[in-house]
Amino acid sequence: MTLAPTPGQTVGPFFHYALPFDGGSELVGPGHPDRIRLHGTVFDGAGEPVPDALVEIWQADGQGHVSREPGSLRRDGFTFTGFGRVQTDRVGHYSFATVAPGPVAPGTAAFFSVCVFARGLLDRLFTRAYLPDSTRALAADPLLNTVPDERRATLVAVTDADGYRFDIHLQGDGETVFLDHGGR
Repeated sequence: MTLAPTPGQTVGPFFHYALPFDGGSELVGPGHPDRIRLHGTVFDGAGEPVPDALVEIWQADGQGHVSREPGSLRRDGFTFTGFGRVQTDRVGHYSFATVAPGPVAPGTAAFFSVCVFARGLLDRLFTRAYLPDSTRALAADPLLNTVPDERRATLVAVTDADGYRFDIHLQGDGETVFLDHGGR
């Protein structure tokens, strides 16, 4: 039996121009007192930047509250929705203006949920970008404790002058740990 290709196998890459929206990278405005930047580069298996990927984040606010507010696609400049979406640029770089999330539960470390769409992927990839600020919280985090020691660093952002850098390696050396949400 020969199966016909599905649209996911025949269309794309179109993520970088079909899905972004105005303000998608700006979760908080320029005047927000706690504004930081989460940024990085998406790399393919050969270590080359991916210029046509799409990165989404979901996050809690600074106090660890997960927003249930509508309006992510039409930002009003005041409501924090915790959602952002941005395409990578020609050198594979992405950037979000947001706030550092707080831990969502006792005994967990603060993190950004990250989703990546890119050429060559038939489905999106899920991961987390943990904040490096609390060694104790990282050591106690239930999800991180399921990841082998030598791979945990791929889930931890690095502090820089503007906030946090989180590079995403789709394959190869230093491949980012991706999460299986089974059945989604």
